[in-house]
Amino acid sequence: MTHLSTIPGIGKAALELLEAAGFHDVESLAKAGENELAVELERANRILQITKRVPSPANVGKWIAVARELTGYLPNQQSKVVMPVNYEMVGEVIEMMAVAPFAIPLPAKLLMGKRLAVSDIPSAILLNRYSGDLEVRVEEKIPKAPEVRPNVSGNEFIKLAENISTRATIDNSRIKLMGDLNEGIAQPLSSRPQQGNDRVALIRGPRVETNAGRDPESRRFIRGVLHNHPVSLATGAIASILLALALPLAVVSAGLLLLSDLVPIHFGWVPKWLLVFPILLPVLGILYLFWGLKGSCRICGQKLFLPRMCLKNSKAHHIKFIGYIIPMSFHLLVFKWFRCTYCGTPVRLKK
Repeated sequence: MTHLSTIPGIGKAALELLEAAGFHDVESLAKAGENELAVELERANRILQITKRVPSPANVGKWIAVARELTGYLPNQQSKVVMPVNYEMVGEVIEMMAVAPFAIPLPAKLLMGKRLAVSDIPSAILLNRYSGDLEVRVEEKIPKAPEVRPNVSGNEFIKLAENISTRATIDNSRIKLMGDLNEGIAQPLSSRPQQGNDRVALIRGPRVETNAGRDPESRRFIRGVLHNHPVSLATGAIASILLALALPLAVVSAGLLLLSDLVPIHFGWVPKWLLVFPILLPVLGILYLFWGLKGSCRICGQKLFLPRMCLKNSKAHHIKFIGYIIPMSFHLLVFKWFRCTYCGTPVRLKK
């Protein structure tokens, strides 16, 4: 399949909008309609906030024309162009989703044992933007237990008869009334289940005294899932902030020191202690390699301090012209919790 980036005029933001609208290749773009696709791109950008300016219908029409030239697709004037449809509002689909089982995530050990990559797992159908007809079947079936047959040797002829077993009855002699029990004697409970429940509850939410007197709507209110390596994550945040600050200072300091040696008449005022920033840069780089690159989200496992060109979660910490890593690192160190840049799940460092 031909990639969409081969079409002139489709930049990075337009490519993300087309993929969000369900168009991943030139073949699917060639079958789209100009007005319908423009509406879909505007709707996708309104939800995801990918770009400030949505492509105009004229530009969309040019993309579709180039895609049809590349694929040789000739649209049928009598047939209507198929566009993604939102099936989540259909009553039959709602009924199907109500009785459907929950999806269970695949464990990492299973993927490693089977040597499966993420690309080997087929993507699910998006019911809110699916192109074509959707067959919906809602059935209530109870799986039957497998029938166990006795082993019959070839030399013997055994006539199998129906096993007519008597229905088990309740022994009334073993039933005791509540009044017959010893009142006031409490049986000691095992502490192991209680400890397990306390541990699970502590992972899911902080202790009550942690947020005592804090507004639940403020940033000072610590929330989220407890991270399993909070000290390492905080160290990675500090290393990322220091590296981001030291990198431009080291470049500027090295340039000024070089000019002070080449042109001492005009740059004799440059102090020699600026040499500290170029020397400090590799030290911070080593700290970032050990702690910054290892910092990951406990829920989705994505690297938190590693820059990546991909779609970020709408709830991620972000400052314009600065990015995502530095705001998330400051929020993590100041408020002891943060939202994952990729999955948006709140994660805390404090019990």
